[in-house]
Amino acid sequence: MYFDHQASADAWVPFDDRGLAYGDGLFETVLLRAGAPVLWRYHTARLALGCDRLGIPFPCQEALEACWQGEPTAELEVLKLILTRGSGGRGYAEPDNVTPRLLSRRTPFQPMVKRWEAGVKVRLCDLRLGHQPRLAGIKHLNRLENVLARREWRDVSIAEGLLADSAGSVVEATSMNVFWQQAGGLFTPLLDQCGVAGTLRAALIDQGVVTQAALPLGELSVVDQLWVANSVQGVWPVTTLLSANGSQLQRWRLPASDPLQCLAHPLLGYETSIL
Repeated sequence: MYFDHQASADAWVPFDDRGLAYGDGLFETVLLRAGAPVLWRYHTARLALGCDRLGIPFPCQEALEACWQGEPTAELEVLKLILTRGSGGRGYAEPDNVTPRLLSRRTPFQPMVKRWEAGVKVRLCDLRLGHQPRLAGIKHLNRLENVLARREWRDVSIAEGLLADSAGSVVEATSMNVFWQQAGGLFTPLLDQCGVAGTLRAALIDQGVVTQAALPLGELSVVDQLWVANSVQGVWPVTTLLSANGSQLQRWRLPASDPLQCLAHPLLGYETSIL
């Protein structure tokens, strides 16, 4: 299978690319440390699952690894991979001969360390995520629900927005996964109907330290501790929860020793100085 690979910040995408036209594709956002990808097997596993769900040929390992080869431009970088079905087809029908297009870009990165230390303020979003089990968990290119949810606020003091589904269960934040502590256990929402299954989340579940469970919106304000996290930014403890209209629903004190950061940050190489 031939892949059209473009590794450039200025890569040109043709008008008939199906990712551009229909969101017919997938993407991954990968933390690079000293030029090497972090949680790489989880990223490739999610990409493979997405390819299987959408029926897009999975890139060969050589093509994927070529995206992060070469001298690093900084100690920490972010690699973004975009895989589309390629060009062609009539309307929504896919072309007879599929030539997937793989795009990549890497940029220097620094995490928001102050948010690890001081915690963040988050709000509930009005938008509700629709159910589509065939797309649940994968990181497909059609993120319009997340885009609309992120448009709901401009207050720079609000770090994230929490999204619930049409049944009223918490699913995720606009670009991060949600975690909570209750009765000594660590939990994250089930993502069998919608939402993106993050790679840091997957690693924590694999280690047996985080359990998947339902979290109705009505129970959100009574959890013992709340976090948002992903494999690039790490773990942000939530200190303030606001409603969609801006009223305060709950406040949490920062834990003396953050249990989720202690488990998650070593997986990202954030257990010591990042410099």
